[in-house]
Amino acid sequence: MKRTKKMTLGLSAAALALGAGIGVAGMASATTTTPTPTPSSSSSASADGSTGAAQDGMGRRGGRGGHGLEQASTLAAKLGVDEAKVKEALKTFREANKPSTPPAEGQKPDAAAREAALAKSLATSLGIDEAKVTAALQEIRSEEQSEHAAELKSRLDKAVTDGKLTQAEADAVTKAVQSGVIGGGGR
Repeated sequence: MKRTKKMTLGLSAAALALGAGIGVAGMASATTTTPTPTPSSSSSASADGSTGAAQDGMGRRGGRGGHGLEQASTLAAKLGVDEAKVKEALKTFREANKPSTPPAEGQKPDAAAREAALAKSLATSLGIDEAKVTAALQEIRSEEQSEHAAELKSRLDKAVTDGKLTQAEADAVTKAVQSGVIGGGGR
């Protein structure tokens, strides 16, 4: 195979994986902003957890078609608490942990610290054991990662069936996503 064709196929595979893999980072990206102290009781929140900045229910910005509301609902169900309380607690956490400046170029905030602070804040706000909140957050992230991996596999299988990729190329894309080289996987 000519070098330019290999490069084109490789770049195409990377673009496909990146598009599919962005969702793999879904739950993990909810924990990738700069951690700060837990929220104070003076923070205010609306019942639906919305802000003027189009944030979803887990603290991420962007239009994900109500996906964050679904996550807040899922978290409420796993914790056995009212969804409105979870949304309010999430909004309070976001407001208290909003970074004053963006991270420096090439620097990533500590996702584990962010998730630990989120779990502690939710546990305090909702009157639930922190370990239960941590377990629920991890379970949700794991479920979403499995769902995104299945979606990626389906898309790659179709690309192989359609002759757009070889099986080896599809396997390479899967490995790159799983190892976190592209698309935010492997977290």
